[in-house]
Amino acid sequence: MSWPATARYDRDPAPGGLAFVQDLMNTIAAGKPRTTDLLQDLGDAQAWLDQALAEWGRVTGTPTAGIDLDPRDLKELRTFRDDLRRPDGADGDSTLPSLHTAAVALQLGGDGQVRVEPRGTGWRRVASLALIEIFQAQQAGTWQRFKRCRNDRCQTMFFDRSRNNSGVWHDVKLCGNAANLRAYRARQRTKSAS
Repeated sequence: MSWPATARYDRDPAPGGLAFVQDLMNTIAAGKPRTTDLLQDLGDAQAWLDQALAEWGRVTGTPTAGIDLDPRDLKELRTFRDDLRRPDGADGDSTLPSLHTAAVALQLGGDGQVRVEPRGTGWRRVASLALIEIFQAQQAGTWQRFKRCRNDRCQTMFFDRSRNNSGVWHDVKLCGNAANLRAYRARQRTKSAS
């Protein structure tokens, strides 16, 4: 099993349940060559969600019930995803724009640990799960490592594992080298024109 949207870009997933958020954000039509939007139609969206939830359950060790989407959920889920991808929400800023709220339940387990449980149905439950994971990443100090590739033609979401959190490309060979080469050639043209 793997994260279906993120696997399309041959990237390592973010750690733990944060990979669910990464996968949701990577459902867009992005990358080079351009992939399809996995939330464009109900069948693709449900297939993505079923696999992503199964992977989330495996990675977090949390049993999860399926979430059924209906046609009305698609637009809302795409809007939620797009809001998460906004530059002020996932490019190093530790806060998300106040665009969405979600119902959650706090549950005290027999081991004395408080667990946060997603609530709602359809896209609202997906949003609840994603916002829980983002909140936990913010508390753990890992949210700022969650970034969008600087290449405008790509925009793949990735988890920056560099020591100093300085990564800007989801893949230096695919996106970074091309951008750096374009910048070098532009500098050479300017130098030659002077």
